[in-house]
Amino acid sequence: QVQLVESGGGLAQPGGSLRLSCAVSKFTFDYYGIGWFRQAPGKEREGVSCISRIDGSTYYSDDVKGRFTISRDNANNTVYLQMNSLKPEDTAVYYCAVARNYYCPGSASDFASWGQGTQVTVSS
Repeated sequence: QVQLVESGGGLAQPGGSLRLSCAVSKFTFDYYGIGWFRQAPGKEREGVSCISRIDGSTYYSDDVKGRFTISRDNANNTVYLQMNSLKPEDTAVYYCAVARNYYCPGSASDFASWGQGTQVTVSS
């Protein structure tokens, strides 16, 4: 069973920043792509960003491109999602997920393990 420990959610003002963390085992970190998803109340889960293992390629949804940055911390087996210029529409529960392979798949069904989620609220 792959374990993912998410942290870093909370309340931010519009225009503010938050950084989410996803800590995984070294084996998981070394071999699999890792992504972030979010789900707002009444909406479907959507992909936000992903970072592949093979070459560190990164992917972002159009909604967050230019504002969010995903990165890997090799020393701590952790993937971060730096969220800047936050908007109220970014409010959601954010989930970290591990892909079934080293690359970033195009479908959420190709992510095998999910974290418990962390709430992000953007409000003045």
